Amino acid sequence: MDLNKKILKEKKKTTLQKDKELNEIKSVIYKTDEKNVDKIDWTKVWGKKYPILNTYQTIVDVESYAKNIRELLDKLKDDYGFSELDAMLVLKDILAHEYRK
Repeated sequence: MDLNKKILKEKKKTTLQKDKELNEIKSVIYKTDEKNVDKIDWTKVWGKKYPILNTYQTIVDVESYAKNIRELLDKLKDDYGFSELDAMLVLKDILAHEYRK
């Protein structure tokens, strides 16, 4: 087998592995019960991958940011009639889109 065919085969294998991993993640998300989600310290869990989550509280003016975030959440609830959860999800999605720009 020549090198190009090997590379293509590996790329295809890698893509299939990624697709499988993504499908596994999606499956876990769909099967996860809210009661279990509430029991998890997500800051601690994600902090293993992103250490800043374990330390930012000591260097960031959290209260100031929290106040601004609360104002945005309340504005979404007032302007669009969203529940607390829906407002948080919308705000989180907007933040993610802005981050990716």
